[in-house]
Amino acid sequence: MAVITHPLHSLNIPFKAPNPRFTPQPKLTISATSNKHISGRKLTAAVIGGGPAGSSAAEALASGGVETYLFERSPSGAKPCGGAIPLCMLEEFSIPPDLIDRKVTHMKIISPSNLTVDFGKTLKSHEYISMLRREVLDSYLRSRAESKGVTLVKALVTNLDVPNHPNQPYIINYTVNNRMKYLPVDVVVGADGANSRVAKAIGAGDYACAIAFQERIKLPDDKMEYYENLAEMYVGNDVSPDFYAWVFPKCDHVAVGTGTVCSKQYIKQYQQGVRSRVHPKIAGGKVIKVEAHPIPEHPRPVRVRGRVALVGDAAGYVTKCSGEGIYFAAKSGRMCGEAIVKASEGGHRMIGESDLKREYLKQWDSKMTFESYLYKKLAKGNGWEDFKMVSNTVGSLIRCKLVGKGMETFDPNVLAKLV
Repeated sequence: MAVITHPLHSLNIPFKAPNPRFTPQPKLTISATSNKHISGRKLTAAVIGGGPAGSSAAEALASGGVETYLFERSPSGAKPCGGAIPLCMLEEFSIPPDLIDRKVTHMKIISPSNLTVDFGKTLKSHEYISMLRREVLDSYLRSRAESKGVTLVKALVTNLDVPNHPNQPYIINYTVNNRMKYLPVDVVVGADGANSRVAKAIGAGDYACAIAFQERIKLPDDKMEYYENLAEMYVGNDVSPDFYAWVFPKCDHVAVGTGTVCSKQYIKQYQQGVRSRVHPKIAGGKVIKVEAHPIPEHPRPVRVRGRVALVGDAAGYVTKCSGEGIYFAAKSGRMCGEAIVKASEGGHRMIGESDLKREYLKQWDSKMTFESYLYKKLAKGNGWEDFKMVSNTVGSLIRCKLVGKGMETFDPNVLAKLV
């Protein structure tokens, strides 16, 4: 047995030292003592994943007095994403206008026979759809979190050791320049995406995933001018049997992609179908980046266990009808961070599973309704609308032959082969 007295985490509690070979820890259900005030230090939290969910959680935690570490393995990278965010997010999360690449006022949905519906006509004069690059947004949100006192750790988190006693810390195992390091913390927020290692560590269960495939294509100036304030969505079996394809404009290129949950093995074929449909508009363009990523189809069976909470894609918060999840990632991260601050009385009190379920999970589930997904607002539940949304979701899973099967996860090595 080893006693670790971390200068930033003075628990002085015996526990087994992390195995240098990273042998898997047993998945344990724990319940922390949540009425104990902390003396001589502040509550310590680790947020795993530096996307919108993780950065928003970390910012809320640090702003509320919790000592916060934000782990991100590749700050220069970003999740493959169309990059469309709603107007409400710009105001709610104080996103600077100069981060926006394009202000789209025309959104066309195009059928296989080229019938077109222009949704831009429903926008008011001051309304638009913001298009931005995820690497730009993510970098800004991380920097803002750092300015609030968050410690950014540029490292790969390899696994999470779950304690076997309510008052023991969680151990974050991570590597920097091929050197193994670890950090004991009181609370963990898993914001590490669809293939969340945090979710695996706490036995949160799996969920069905769609896959998104996207190419960034730099266009000649005359072609790019066509997409000045226009985004396109394509439907049809040639581009996806159960989703849609898109062409979203960015600063100097367009993002061309598609997604599917039923026929993942044919994703490259569907991508070629998109390219064929838009060929006259992107002719002469150069592919500058190819990306693929899993997209959750529904929330995980478990999103809180012990002193660990999942947010964003790790929790499964994505709009099923569109695959959009940036707003809900940031929103869930902020709500979770604020819940921990509230339950811990500004970092002075140890929290437990019941605190996270009451202050975070119950609040999220009670407010996240069909109206929330459609209009990006948090509202009181409407049973009938919720029932219709659930029915549609189940219907989709049945059509895709996913009901009755074990939920699947994505092997990152499979995705790597796509790109």
